[in-house]
Amino acid sequence: MSKKKKSIELHKKNIVYQKEKDTFKVQRFHPTSMTIDVLEIDKDGKKLGEKNIAFAHLPKEVKKMIKPN
Repeated sequence: MSKKKKSIELHKKNIVYQKEKDTFKVQRFHPTSMTIDVLEIDKDGKKLGEKNIAFAHLPKEVKKMIKPN
């Protein structure tokens, strides 16, 4: 059986990107499922909640900062 990899905390790195009108701050990376937890913030600075999105949906610049390998 393969070992389950632990999630990698990324909130201290302050990785932030924008998509349309909202800002997303990367919280943690789950290498087993290749997903990212992000905190969604609207244009007024109001927190909209936490989302879990696929790693493939991130911009290339953000992917290079995380380096999943």
